[in-house]
Amino acid sequence: MHLRMTQFLMVLAASLAVGCGSGDGDGSTPENDASIETPDSTVVETPEGDETVPEGDAMEPAAEEAKEEVATVPTSLEVTLGEGDLLTGIPGTGPLSDEEIEKWLADPVNHMELEVQLPMGLNVGKIPAGVIEENPLTKAKIELGRQLYFDTRLSSDNTISCASCHHPDKGYAFDTQFGVGVGGQEGGRNSPVSYNRILSKEQFWDGRADSLEAQAVGPIANPIEMANTHEGAVKTLKEIPGYVKQFEAVFDDGVTIDNVGKAIAAFERAIVTGPSAFDYYEQLKPLKALDEEIINEDEDLKAKYDMLMAGAKAKPMSESAERGYKLFFSEKVNCAACHVGANLADEKYHNLGIGMDADEPDLGRFAVTGEEKDKGAFKTPTIRNVEYTAPYMHDGSLKTLEEVVQHYNKGGTPNPWLSDKMKKLDLSDQDVADLVAFMKACSGDFPPIEHARLPE
Repeated sequence: MHLRMTQFLMVLAASLAVGCGSGDGDGSTPENDASIETPDSTVVETPEGDETVPEGDAMEPAAEEAKEEVATVPTSLEVTLGEGDLLTGIPGTGPLSDEEIEKWLADPVNHMELEVQLPMGLNVGKIPAGVIEENPLTKAKIELGRQLYFDTRLSSDNTISCASCHHPDKGYAFDTQFGVGVGGQEGGRNSPVSYNRILSKEQFWDGRADSLEAQAVGPIANPIEMANTHEGAVKTLKEIPGYVKQFEAVFDDGVTIDNVGKAIAAFERAIVTGPSAFDYYEQLKPLKALDEEIINEDEDLKAKYDMLMAGAKAKPMSESAERGYKLFFSEKVNCAACHVGANLADEKYHNLGIGMDADEPDLGRFAVTGEEKDKGAFKTPTIRNVEYTAPYMHDGSLKTLEEVVQHYNKGGTPNPWLSDKMKKLDLSDQDVADLVAFMKACSGDFPPIEHARLPE
């Protein structure tokens, strides 16, 4: 029976207080037993149920100390995404053994809910309401999701994983024009990125998945991608003891397709881009406007200034990127009309004319909403780390960032539903180069990640 972290800690503290163990020696308690009975004891209310203490005027000193400890034992961990070892897997080398998994699951810290902070740059935005609340993050859940993300056993022929189209070495996208699935089948759209998804609710180019959880399990049953069934994937996982142990420890109802989606989504939400040259440049601007004396008089302000200066020195903005920055946010070019916010993406859908001159164009968002205005509209991709995710656009038709800028420069491809934000820009070759330089200055480090360690 799976126990929540808070219940585990309360039981542990109670056992210390009354001098008895759990009975099994494994940190568990009998089902539905919210109290520990001892001779000559009374029952007191606790946040998790009833707990017994010895009768008398006062508790024993050791018991009092244990009671004080339970009030200070943390039930959550504060973490900054992108830092630390969240994505580096269970320690060790080679395939994951059952013993390694059991040891990992026995550590209460791995089941504590994470209070996440976003890294600098992304932290100017907010995680959409309900995203974390509906699927709380823990180290154990993220690690389970990591394993599932890289495991080809989710596909019908054991050849395709999530990483086959969204690989860390390819910028969490892929360098093929279209996604490639089982048997070399090609889809009709380019693989979107799987990083910074924590800032987004609707997923896929057309937003047909209303959550990352729904998106995560979609490809499993797609006949072109993993070509499996949800029932088949669950059956496979139930035959792998290491997965069964983890699902039962992380979720009350064990291995289900919904829990597969929750685990993969938890993992993907921990994939974020680190601070970029743009972020250091942007956050230094207001501080550089201050007198040096004012900065030096404030210890916290000075520490922030020194940190930003060190970052800017390590990731400098070139002169070309600075010119591109001005163009990007200028009234004339106004890339920021859509590439806005912490992730430099407005989470909306726009018709840029891409592919609309085909005999049977992909109508994108229209297939989801049925609204005329959404014909040929696709979700705005992020500019962050975009230099690593070629080819570009929903159909992978543009091979370089220079081609992307030139498409905007000509005002897109005319069609009845072209976004009113598209207009001819009359950019010079130098302007194009500067905008590309700025986009590359929006790249930050990806967190370290383990690709290979999966359950035996």
